[in-house]
Amino acid sequence: MKDGHGGVVIGSEVSGGVKNVYAENCVMSSPNLDRALRFKTNSERGGVIENVYARNIEVGEVGEVVILIDFYYDKGDIGKFTPIMRNFHFSNITSKKSPYALNLKAYKRSPVKNFQIENCSFDNVKNPNIIENIEITKCKSVTINGKQMEIKN
Repeated sequence: MKDGHGGVVIGSEVSGGVKNVYAENCVMSSPNLDRALRFKTNSERGGVIENVYARNIEVGEVGEVVILIDFYYDKGDIGKFTPIMRNFHFSNITSKKSPYALNLKAYKRSPVKNFQIENCSFDNVKNPNIIENIEITKCKSVTINGKQMEIKN
Protein backbone atom coordinates (compact mmCIF):
# COMPACT_ATOMS: atom_id res chain seq x y z
CA MET A 1 0.00 0.00 0.00
CA LYS A 2 1.93 2.98 -1.26
CA ASP A 3 -0.41 5.56 -2.76
CA GLY A 4 -3.92 6.98 -2.44
CA HIS A 5 -6.41 8.18 0.13
CA GLY A 6 -5.99 5.26 2.53
CA GLY A 7 -4.44 1.86 3.04
CA VAL A 8 -7.44 0.18 4.65
CA VAL A 9 -10.62 2.23 4.23
CA ILE A 10 -14.23 1.68 5.28
CA GLY A 11 -16.80 4.19 4.05
CA SER A 12 -18.07 6.54 3.15
CA GLU A 13 -21.12 4.69 1.85
CA VAL A 14 -22.02 2.57 4.87
CA SER A 15 -25.78 3.09 5.05
CA GLY A 16 -26.28 -0.70 4.88
CA GLY A 17 -23.76 -1.24 7.69
CA VAL A 18 -20.32 -2.79 7.88
CA LYS A 19 -19.32 -5.23 10.62
CA ASN A 20 -16.76 -7.82 11.60
CA VAL A 21 -13.80 -6.44 9.65
CA TYR A 22 -10.27 -7.73 10.20
CA ALA A 23 -7.13 -6.08 8.85
CA GLU A 24 -3.92 -7.73 9.89
CA ASN A 25 -0.32 -8.19 8.87
CA CYS A 26 -0.29 -5.15 6.57
CA VAL A 27 2.71 -3.09 5.53
CA MET A 28 2.27 0.38 4.08
CA SER A 29 4.57 3.35 3.60
CA SER A 30 4.66 6.42 1.40
CA PRO A 31 4.28 10.18 1.71
CA ASN A 32 1.78 9.69 -1.16
CA LEU A 33 -0.45 7.51 1.05
CA ASP A 34 -2.66 9.94 2.97
CA ARG A 35 -3.89 7.67 5.77
CA ALA A 36 -3.16 4.13 6.94
CA LEU A 37 -6.51 3.18 8.54
CA ARG A 38 -9.52 5.32 7.55
CA PHE A 39 -13.16 5.09 8.64
CA LYS A 40 -15.50 7.73 7.21
CA THR A 41 -19.19 8.60 7.07
CA ASN A 42 -21.59 11.50 7.65
CA SER A 43 -25.23 12.14 8.57
CA GLU A 44 -26.37 12.00 4.94
CA ARG A 45 -25.22 8.38 4.79
CA GLY A 46 -25.71 7.13 8.35
CA GLY A 47 -25.16 3.42 8.91
CA VAL A 48 -23.25 1.38 11.45
CA ILE A 49 -19.58 0.40 11.42
CA GLU A 50 -18.83 -2.08 14.18
CA ASN A 51 -16.46 -4.80 15.29
CA VAL A 52 -13.33 -3.61 13.52
CA TYR A 53 -10.01 -5.29 14.35
CA ALA A 54 -6.66 -4.03 13.06
CA ARG A 55 -3.50 -5.69 14.27
CA ASN A 56 0.09 -6.13 13.23
CA ILE A 57 0.08 -3.09 10.96
CA GLU A 58 3.47 -1.65 10.02
CA VAL A 59 3.39 1.91 8.71
CA GLY A 60 6.59 3.51 7.52
CA GLU A 61 5.27 6.95 6.54
CA VAL A 62 1.90 8.50 5.69
CA GLY A 63 1.06 11.98 4.47
CA GLU A 64 -1.66 12.82 7.02
CA VAL A 65 -2.63 10.39 9.79
CA VAL A 66 -2.20 6.79 10.87
CA ILE A 67 -5.75 6.21 12.22
CA LEU A 68 -8.66 8.39 11.07
CA ILE A 69 -12.30 8.24 12.17
CA ASP A 70 -14.29 10.95 10.42
CA PHE A 71 -18.03 11.54 10.93
CA TYR A 72 -17.71 14.80 8.95
CA TYR A 73 -16.62 13.28 5.64
CA ASP A 74 -17.43 15.32 2.53
CA LYS A 75 -20.51 17.40 3.46
CA GLY A 76 -20.34 17.13 7.25
CA ASP A 77 -23.35 16.95 9.54
CA ILE A 78 -26.20 18.10 7.29
CA GLY A 79 -28.35 14.97 7.00
CA LYS A 80 -30.91 13.14 9.10
CA PHE A 81 -29.18 9.73 9.42
CA THR A 82 -26.87 9.71 12.43
CA PRO A 83 -24.00 7.27 11.90
CA ILE A 84 -22.88 4.83 14.58
CA MET A 85 -19.41 3.39 15.13
CA ARG A 86 -18.50 0.98 17.91
CA ASN A 87 -16.10 -1.75 18.95
CA PHE A 88 -12.81 -0.73 17.36
CA HIS A 89 -9.75 -2.73 18.42
CA PHE A 90 -6.25 -1.64 17.36
CA SER A 91 -3.16 -3.56 18.45
CA ASN A 92 0.48 -3.85 17.44
CA ILE A 93 0.46 -0.89 15.09
CA THR A 94 3.72 0.93 14.47
CA SER A 95 4.47 4.01 12.41
CA LYS A 96 7.74 5.78 11.73
CA LYS A 97 6.53 9.16 10.43
CA SER A 98 3.22 11.04 10.19
CA PRO A 99 1.74 14.49 10.81
CA TYR A 100 -0.83 12.87 13.18
CA ALA A 101 -1.05 9.52 14.94
CA LEU A 102 -4.80 9.73 15.69
CA ASN A 103 -7.49 12.00 14.23
CA LEU A 104 -10.77 10.73 15.66
CA LYS A 105 -13.90 12.89 15.31
CA ALA A 106 -17.45 11.72 15.98
CA TYR A 107 -20.66 13.59 16.75
CA LYS A 108 -21.44 14.45 20.35
CA ARG A 109 -24.87 12.82 19.93
CA SER A 110 -23.23 9.64 18.59
CA PRO A 111 -19.81 9.06 20.14
CA VAL A 112 -17.68 6.15 19.02
CA LYS A 113 -18.16 3.51 21.71
CA ASN A 114 -15.59 0.97 22.89
CA PHE A 115 -12.44 2.22 21.17
CA GLN A 116 -9.48 0.11 22.27
CA ILE A 117 -5.83 0.58 21.43
CA GLU A 118 -2.84 -1.30 22.78
CA ASN A 119 0.79 -2.10 22.08
CA CYS A 120 1.16 0.66 19.49
CA SER A 121 4.07 2.95 18.78
CA PHE A 122 3.90 6.13 16.69
CA ASP A 123 7.22 7.88 16.05
CA ASN A 124 8.13 11.20 14.41
CA VAL A 125 4.60 12.55 14.83
CA LYS A 126 4.42 16.30 14.18
CA ASN A 127 1.06 17.26 15.77
CA PRO A 128 -0.98 16.30 18.84
CA ASN A 129 -3.84 13.85 18.50
CA ILE A 130 -7.34 15.07 17.70
CA ILE A 131 -9.90 13.11 19.70
CA GLU A 132 -13.52 14.31 19.82
CA ASN A 133 -16.42 12.24 21.17
CA ILE A 134 -14.57 8.94 21.34
CA GLU A 135 -15.09 6.62 24.31
CA ILE A 136 -11.68 5.06 24.76
CA THR A 137 -12.20 2.01 26.93
CA LYS A 138 -8.65 0.69 26.69
CA CYS A 139 -5.33 2.41 26.07
CA LYS A 140 -2.41 0.24 27.08
CA SER A 141 1.24 0.51 26.07
CA VAL A 142 0.69 3.20 23.44
CA THR A 143 3.53 5.62 22.80
CA ILE A 144 3.76 8.72 20.64
CA ASN A 145 7.27 10.02 20.05
CA GLY A 146 8.45 7.77 22.88
CA LYS A 147 5.97 9.12 25.44
CA GLN A 148 3.04 7.21 26.91
CA MET A 149 -0.27 8.38 25.41
CA GLU A 150 -2.61 9.98 27.94
CA ILE A 151 -6.36 9.65 27.63
CA LYS A 152 -8.84 12.38 28.46
CA ASN A 153 -12.43 11.17 28.07
